Amino acid sequence: MSDLEGLTRRLLIQNKTDEEILTRLVQEYIDFKDIDKELAYTLAKAILTECRKSDISKVSEPFIKDLLGINKANVTVGKQGVGCRGAGDFFVHKLIANLSQTKTQPFLSPTSLDDAGAVKLSGMGFLNGTDDIIIVSKMEGIHSRLSDFPFVCGFHVTRACLRDLYVKGAEPISIMIDVHLADDADVGKLFDFMAGVSTIAELSGVPITAGSTLRIGGDMVIGNRLVGGISAVGVTRNKLLARRNIQVGDKILMTEGAGGGTITTTAIYSGNHSVVNETMNIKFLEACNILLKKEYLKDIRAMCDVTNGGLRGDLYEINYEAKTGVTIYEDRVRELVNPAVLDLLEKVKVDYLGVSLDALLIYCSENISKQIITDLATQNIKCAEIGYVDGSNQVNMIYNGEEKKSLLPQFRESAYTKIKQEIGEETPELKLDMEEKIEKAASEAFKKRQKIIDYIKNNINA
Repeated sequence: MSDLEGLTRRLLIQNKTDEEILTRLVQEYIDFKDIDKELAYTLAKAILTECRKSDISKVSEPFIKDLLGINKANVTVGKQGVGCRGAGDFFVHKLIANLSQTKTQPFLSPTSLDDAGAVKLSGMGFLNGTDDIIIVSKMEGIHSRLSDFPFVCGFHVTRACLRDLYVKGAEPISIMIDVHLADDADVGKLFDFMAGVSTIAELSGVPITAGSTLRIGGDMVIGNRLVGGISAVGVTRNKLLARRNIQVGDKILMTEGAGGGTITTTAIYSGNHSVVNETMNIKFLEACNILLKKEYLKDIRAMCDVTNGGLRGDLYEINYEAKTGVTIYEDRVRELVNPAVLDLLEKVKVDYLGVSLDALLIYCSENISKQIITDLATQNIKCAEIGYVDGSNQVNMIYNGEEKKSLLPQFRESAYTKIKQEIGEETPELKLDMEEKIEKAASEAFKKRQKIIDYIKNNINA
């Protein structure tokens, strides 16, 4: 995929001549499209013209310049590890969560760093008398490396989205789709993606209710990339299985995990395609369906999925919200990982504790732990107790039955593809400097928000 607008702006910053820019753009067009040089040159000139005319450095009106401008952090998302589900990503998402806060407070907000968010209908002014109904919502992004494999891309992103509703104790009632394809993507790619999405919708009994299909960047991006996300809505009554409910002394259970989008990506890009088959199941959703119907649901404090930051990342985030610590037995966790998946990860030298396993974590009172394991076993779902909640405020892992170590998330999740391994998981030397710049950019964005709110309110009252 080629972002022609981004490329042009970059070349303008580098003070390239118009002819140099046009030559580069023409080559990009010829590489991606079956068109002649004359048409490519015409299109390239249009892009260059638009980029010059939209350059806000020439805007004289301060309000417009501020409105359209960006308070840059001068730190790229790649450098910071945004989306890589490690410590760098967690840092940015805490700032994003703070920016999401408004005077209207949800029942479960993004600041909780939980799997999904929620509102109580009684909190909506026009829906009084519905104290026991909680609406849970989730937005799940497509795994970026599965663009060329749209069926499994759609399958795994939809399954992941529903997972995050179930773990909050909600029954999913609606699936919505937002998919963007670059200009040269074959239309069949869209249908294959939709087939993957609707496979999960059919198996789970949750209808697809709405969606949006757009091109990435309109005419400014060429190539065949597919990006986007799936959102879903669920309903629960009375109780929300939130991380803040976790108590010291709770037992931690985990179900078997065979992975989803991340393991599929690892398998495909390492040439171990047969392992993809291990991920094609809905055992996680089945496990949740079983538990949500049980009388002992009241004694389940919280549930979550072992997602892209892996167990080490999830436990760190959960502790942060629950204000507790955990002790985990590594050998018990290892036994719950699908053998073919574990063999794959060991073969390509990926730490299985740092990647998504599509396993269900259950925090519950001690008196129902064994019953949960038994009930899931009757449906051929393997589950075991892997540890307990303590007051240490740390993630402690016991290895080989006796060696105890503190487990911290890496700056990025485990590097599960060759390119990720080349980039590495290490914390950048300038981490603190980067964080200061990012915090400043977030602060400036908050000030900008308030400035625009004041502007609009003043105009309404004028």
